[in-house]
Amino acid sequence: MKNSKMFVGIFLLMTLFAACSKDDNTTTPVVEQSVTGEVSGTWTKGSIIQVKTDIIIPAGKSLTIEEGVTVVMDTTTKPEIIVNGNLYVLGSTANPVKLTVPESARITKNKFGKLWGGILASKTCSELVISNAILEYGGAVTTESSTSVKQGLYKAVSGEFDPAIWFSNTAGKLVMQNSTVRFWHDDCTYLEGGSIIFTNNIFHTTGESGGEGINIKSGCVADVAYNLIYSTNTNALKLSNSGDRTPQAYVVAYNNTIVNTGWRRPTIKGGSIWVEASVRAELYNNLMANCRFGIKRDVKKPEDSRSKASNSLYYSYSQEGATQFQPSTEIITGTNDIISNKAGDNDPKFVNYPVSTSQSNADFSTTWDFHLATGSPALNKGITTFSRNFKEGLSINGQTYKSPEPASYIGAFGAK
Repeated sequence: MKNSKMFVGIFLLMTLFAACSKDDNTTTPVVEQSVTGEVSGTWTKGSIIQVKTDIIIPAGKSLTIEEGVTVVMDTTTKPEIIVNGNLYVLGSTANPVKLTVPESARITKNKFGKLWGGILASKTCSELVISNAILEYGGAVTTESSTSVKQGLYKAVSGEFDPAIWFSNTAGKLVMQNSTVRFWHDDCTYLEGGSIIFTNNIFHTTGESGGEGINIKSGCVADVAYNLIYSTNTNALKLSNSGDRTPQAYVVAYNNTIVNTGWRRPTIKGGSIWVEASVRAELYNNLMANCRFGIKRDVKKPEDSRSKASNSLYYSYSQEGATQFQPSTEIITGTNDIISNKAGDNDPKFVNYPVSTSQSNADFSTTWDFHLATGSPALNKGITTFSRNFKEGLSINGQTYKSPEPASYIGAFGAK
């Protein structure tokens, strides 16, 4: 009997040791904690973090959010994440970080969010990385009690809708890659400074009554590539040098796929890409399908004369859309563009997306596939000889993030 008990004890110890030696995905315990006020350090892999009130990363400190962490925002207090230090959101393809709301709030009536604030990085934030993350159901309206209003951040007044990301340090660095912003009330981003790379992201179901996908102002030098932007209320990209900050806004935007943008805000600025106020913009290999306008300028405050545009494809299944692509004093035409003159011309032949989908549709299906099928007029029509701002990369927290090479096709996705 004694030997038998000893054997059982040894067996249990061996089993426990073996369990602890398995892959982290199966053995790391789920840690759940509530946070308020100042935060820093590391939120460890697979944790569930309940955010009860506005949280602040103090100047001089950092917060790292590891893969698989779920950050759940309180929908009563609608917290903001204030970044006075540095923030590194480091998910993986298999285990993205998720900034969300309780499951009970993820319902159709809340599809344009407004249930928490956003990530607001002040001028003392020098580094912000969002990699393999999902930001959803945010964009709440600021109030007098909002930390952003009290600290003079973003627009510093009550009654404004928080963007998913606000960045304002002209000497800072911002990278967002392989991430998704969805179910957001207004702007996905509002950028007023920094060296910036936005690549391989998806923006969809955003902007109930206004809002851009990527909104860039003066003080920014940016590369924007391989993003899918679906049905933003206003523009996919708003590129402006407004604000009189140094450096002059300079954006190279290439190989993006832009679909159904601008129709839910039928104003002068509702379209696909808007350029204004002496922004220096270089636009290459962008695919615009069923957007309300092509690349549009503010004729009263036009773009920098060094701006360039070429090798983009414009498609519309409606004649109204095709007509609004045509060159004019407002609509910029690039070199070697492929422009539909009438409805149905130059179908990009997406692998799985019905191009007859209503232009005002904001609902997104994860089954859609925007790769290009054989015979697409976008294949082999891109240009690869232009320069990017950050070909050599940005060094952040010991890692180098580079702007990807341009592709020989038009749009964010080539042949499958």
